[in-house]
Amino acid sequence: MSEVRVDLNEPETEADGDQTGSSPDQSSEASRLNLQGLLPASSADVSPSPSAEPSGLLSLPWEILTHIASHLPAQCVITVLPKVCHALSDVGNDSTACQLRAQRLIGPRASFPVGPRQGFDWPTACLELEQLITCWTREADRVAKQKREGEEEQEEARRQQRGGRDAGAVAGGQEDDGEDEVEGVGVPAQEVAYGVDEEMEMAIEGEDGEIQPVQGEDQLARLREELEDRLEDDAAALMDGEQRDPRRVFPADELQEAILNHQQDLGEPGNLGNGGQIEVMQHQSPRSPSPPPALECITLPSAHIAQTNSVLFLGGEGKVCATASRDWNVKLWDLQAGTNGALLYTLGGQGNFSTHRGWVWCLASRGPLLASGGFDSTVRLWDLQAGGAERGLIRAGAAVLCLSCQSDVLLAGTFDKRVSMYDPRAPEPLIKSLRLHGNAVMCLAADDKYIISGSQDSTVAVYDRRAGRGLKKLRLSSYLMSMSYSGSEIWGGDSSGMLHSFSMQAGTFKPLSQFDVGHTALITGIQKTPGSLYTCSSDWTIKVHIPCSPPRTLCTLQYQAAVHGLSVEAGVLAVASGCGSVEIWRPRK
Repeated sequence: MSEVRVDLNEPETEADGDQTGSSPDQSSEASRLNLQGLLPASSADVSPSPSAEPSGLLSLPWEILTHIASHLPAQCVITVLPKVCHALSDVGNDSTACQLRAQRLIGPRASFPVGPRQGFDWPTACLELEQLITCWTREADRVAKQKREGEEEQEEARRQQRGGRDAGAVAGGQEDDGEDEVEGVGVPAQEVAYGVDEEMEMAIEGEDGEIQPVQGEDQLARLREELEDRLEDDAAALMDGEQRDPRRVFPADELQEAILNHQQDLGEPGNLGNGGQIEVMQHQSPRSPSPPPALECITLPSAHIAQTNSVLFLGGEGKVCATASRDWNVKLWDLQAGTNGALLYTLGGQGNFSTHRGWVWCLASRGPLLASGGFDSTVRLWDLQAGGAERGLIRAGAAVLCLSCQSDVLLAGTFDKRVSMYDPRAPEPLIKSLRLHGNAVMCLAADDKYIISGSQDSTVAVYDRRAGRGLKKLRLSSYLMSMSYSGSEIWGGDSSGMLHSFSMQAGTFKPLSQFDVGHTALITGIQKTPGSLYTCSSDWTIKVHIPCSPPRTLCTLQYQAAVHGLSVEAGVLAVASGCGSVEIWRPRK
């Protein structure tokens, strides 16, 4: 991804002489645009000399040129326009077109960015916004289409089941055995017991076997009595048949688990039992061909034997990731190998059967250094350039809950209310231990100047590394569980499912906004970049947002267990879930 940084304080107009000149050539041949769509086709030199009078698009005012450029993809503005000519190179190097492009993508009602505009990386934001919207809007549309088609198939199956029951009644009232028998009686019985639409035509089976319309209250009452008698008989038959078909017996705990794992299937009567599933398969409606999705999802093979607490991309290209689990291990994965990735190795010192001697809770990396923190009260250091060899061991004194790697220091937040600073290269690594909170430190974010920490005491503290003192402390209504630092913005997710945004500029830390994006439990992971925002929660969901105010949610992914962590790199999303699996969402090749 090309990255262009622009100083917003520079004048946005370069050469006034380039904006004034003769009118465009009047001949139709001369005014026809070339393949680049930007210069007259008759121009022999794509880079006109300063003395040449501008023509075509170059004769337009600068403001109009930037508005035209804002309709082009950011990749074209940043990489293609500079190759056309010097004048259009200025358009690509100026942030105005990217600002207009970003506003066009987000819409006029949202504010972007949420934090300070000064120094904001507009080109990177536009590139990320375009990729985010392209991939995840299509994914959301695909999921919605699958859900809609599934509902239509289920409705068709129910209609055909009702039609089959009616045909059975016409043939002489043949009774189905087992579960289908109860279903066949239950549906009309409920319609009678709870009332039906007054205009709905009802029918009963006459003595001669013919279907006759219900007329009058007497017939309706007789129908109700007959259905109630049949329901009692079927219930008795079901009780008698329990020993013959033990699959019908659902203990309360198993039933609750089934409901949690199959909410959508159990929510539809037509899907109960194998019979319902076969019915749906046999009567699938023909589907129109759809384009392939923009994203593909792979599951890493046999990731861990316990819940995965953390996942982290390494290397900056979304090709290698590390996973940390409650099975005491940290594993490294090659995501480019095979169709579903491959295990590179499980980290561990010589003579050790596992990476840690307790749950591995958090990961952090910078360059070739990978740090893992666990409930065994240690931070273990690994050299990625040496094949994952153990580089050092730091005894933290309490369970390590969060880590942050900076260029000159390793930060660790622990259960004993401390934020500790370490030099991983020194024989005695501890530099300083800070007591900034009254409870366990749950999350960290830092740069070369400041350390921002969130604690279970519902406070957020800012420490000035250069001055060596606490800068500010805020109290929130709920404690922050996760945090992400991007540019001048800090985003955090709290224990109630709310998002918080803060700004950090010129030594001033202040809260900006609080957002409800639909999470119903604590937000376990958050990652924010200039043009994207990802959140995951113990409510079994991951949400992908545009980081505007308020955030615009593009897609929600539903999982079968709590989601403990995520990592995003180069447009690739890695997800660590409570069922032990690790999923990778990446653009389809």
